[in-house]
Amino acid sequence: MPDCLFCKIIEGKIPANVVYRDEQTIGFDDIHPVAPVHVLFVPKRHIDGVSTLTASDNEAVGQLVLSAAKYARERGIETSGYRLVANVGPDAGQTVFHLHLHLLGGKPLRGGATSGRGD
Repeated sequence: MPDCLFCKIIEGKIPANVVYRDEQTIGFDDIHPVAPVHVLFVPKRHIDGVSTLTASDNEAVGQLVLSAAKYARERGIETSGYRLVANVGPDAGQTVFHLHLHLLGGKPLRGGATSGRGD
């Protein structure tokens, strides 16, 4: 998608602090972190979001979750705990319409299951 912020990050057209990469997924630090670990995990293939998923996206979504879990293990937060958040639609705070998960951890997370802001 030519105007997608995350596609531009994946293509290297916009800088980001990339902390994870595999064949299907990229992870980069959120520019407005709400926790010591706040990484956005996105599939390299553009998918608008959760509400547009189809059965053909099963592998990409599975890999997205597996990649986030692997990174959490690498950061040593799998035992203490972390949160995976997907904001779906404008009313939930989604501002970038490229499927992504917020991985939040590194401190006790209280309150609701949101990232604390829009994305």
